[in-house]
Amino acid sequence: MSRAAKATLAGTSLFAMSTVFFVHYAQSNEKAAMHAGVVRDMEQQRIKKERQLDFEMQKKLEEEFKKVQSVHDGGTVGEP
Repeated sequence: MSRAAKATLAGTSLFAMSTVFFVHYAQSNEKAAMHAGVVRDMEQQRIKKERQLDFEMQKKLEEEFKKVQSVHDGGTVGEP
């Protein structure tokens, strides 16, 4: 094999190996980013569910207090 052929073979082999390494590295980073996004979305859903449960509990408490107390809507005095 001539030196030019050996250099070409070495160059193309190095290029192929570096391409495989780069693609593997890029996929690993993308996978990690996707996982972080899923974790963030799950946390947002958990917080949203907690807030919804708190809202529903506050609504029930409000209804119970309205049954016990007389609540006026703030109208003017003398309206029927």
